[in-house]
Amino acid sequence: MTLTDPASQALEAPEDLGEQTAQPGSAVVLETPTLRPGVALDVAALNHAGIPLLDVTVPVYNEEADLEACVRNLDAYLSTQFPHTYRITIADNASTDSTLRVAERLSRELENVCSVHLEEKGRGNALRRVWLASDSPVLAYMDVDLSTDLNALAPLVAPLISGHSDLSIGTRLSRSSRVVRGPKREFVSRSYNFLLHSLMGARFSDAQCGFKAIRSDVARQLLPHTLDKAWFFDTELLLLAERCGLRCAEVPVDWTDDPHSKVDILRTALEDLRGMYRMTVDMARGRIPLTQLQAAMARGPLPAGERAEEAGRGQSLFGQLVRFGAIGVASTLAYAALYLLGRALMGAQAANFVALLITAIANTAANRRFTFGVLGAERLARHHFEGLIVFGIGWALTAGALAWMNSLPHPSQWLELGILTVANLAATALKFLLFRLWVFRRRA
Repeated sequence: MTLTDPASQALEAPEDLGEQTAQPGSAVVLETPTLRPGVALDVAALNHAGIPLLDVTVPVYNEEADLEACVRNLDAYLSTQFPHTYRITIADNASTDSTLRVAERLSRELENVCSVHLEEKGRGNALRRVWLASDSPVLAYMDVDLSTDLNALAPLVAPLISGHSDLSIGTRLSRSSRVVRGPKREFVSRSYNFLLHSLMGARFSDAQCGFKAIRSDVARQLLPHTLDKAWFFDTELLLLAERCGLRCAEVPVDWTDDPHSKVDILRTALEDLRGMYRMTVDMARGRIPLTQLQAAMARGPLPAGERAEEAGRGQSLFGQLVRFGAIGVASTLAYAALYLLGRALMGAQAANFVALLITAIANTAANRRFTFGVLGAERLARHHFEGLIVFGIGWALTAGALAWMNSLPHPSQWLELGILTVANLAATALKFLLFRLWVFRRRA
């Protein structure tokens, strides 16, 4: 039968999910009781409605050899160890072997298993489309190799059931995690997470562990704004949730590397880097309506207007320095190009002022969003006014250097540019301190 869900039809993003095989009586089309972020689930109401509390998706592509053992082990564990109702959804991603036939047979033989066939490859594509169509209030996924010990599943979903957290992830990088994997994968994983922390301001510890869960009320808000169809989907979802100030619980896991994994590490790493760049551009251009999402998912007494600033708090000093430095390098290059262009049309002081003014406005906007994580329109005018004061200080330093240089006999244009660039870089340290301690400091 065709998988349908009234809640998913109200969204613009989901498409037809293809054909699903399920046991008779499967509660695929029932509406979920109203959910609100920060509120515990009404387990009794879910049971009365016949809706599984947990829907575990297992995305697969050409996994005919491992699928049956994985699903039977997962079903046996959930039926004996998990205290709530559940469903296992096998999401076949355009497999070319007999994976779909195995999935359909399992959905006929096991009461709590159903299967979905998708014509397009990609884990992100599968999770987005299956989760948007699911009626369960808690949505999870795990890799077919079951590398993660299933004893971590109950701790993974517990904070979502209680309403304490909005999403939950397994982490292999906690000190209390027990991980068995090769040095190559360990290096790649830690390097990727280091880049996320340094360049994107991420605070979650492990973006790529294939063991995650999210509340469906949160998923329906975030998923339509995700684009990646493959492996970067996890990171995209986590970064988006973090920018919205949502709570993410982390569960240390016992994890054993699958030596037969089909993941191309180099290709995945390059796609992840491209994904990071795309998300940075998307947020800078406003494609993702963060302010509206923050207001829609605000929990507790925190005013929606303060939620944007809350999303950027807790970033490390090192991460801020890295992002500030990257923006500073770009601003310096832009300043040099603008100064040289202006110098052909006007005097040195005028060209210096115009180049500094243009780059100062762009620099303040970029640091506001990316370095200090301040989003939305609140205090925007004030931030730019204070940024112009900081600009005035920088202009005074470079103007002083320029005045000193004009006292020299016949300075060359390149010497002039070099001295101005050094003066501009010298003002950078002072600018960072003023931005951090004054312009973008946290206010009660």
